[in-house]
Amino acid sequence: MQKIYSKIEPEKLLHIIVRKDDFKPGREDIVEENQFIQCSILQMENGKTFKPHKHIWKERTRNVIAQESWIVVQGSVKCIFYDIDDTLIAEPILYPGDASFTLEGGHNYEILEDDTLVYEYKTGPYEGQILDKVFLEKV
Repeated sequence: MQKIYSKIEPEKLLHIIVRKDDFKPGREDIVEENQFIQCSILQMENGKTFKPHKHIWKERTRNVIAQESWIVVQGSVKCIFYDIDDTLIAEPILYPGDASFTLEGGHNYEILEDDTLVYEYKTGPYEGQILDKVFLEKV
């Protein structure tokens, strides 16, 4: 697992890369509980099960930011990650089974192979581009 911290605010975690090879028996939380997007990786054996459950609605009043994750199913993707001041900070490449998580900071993606398949996850609800993002100037 690769954690990419801000160079401007060194304690601020901006991006996380998880590789398929990072899985080990059991469960590991990838994203801290105080973040909006949550992820754990689980390596489990045949027959493993859990108690049936459902999640409950709860009212919250917090400032929010859209956080995003990409999971590569097929092909490869170059992540282009930016710090909180919009300077380039890292360019890792994702392969099948790898995932990226952007908690803060800018990001872009370059598809490196035809027929690349990716799952994209974002925190919601989505309220439209005007309320969700700003585009970075050519860097």
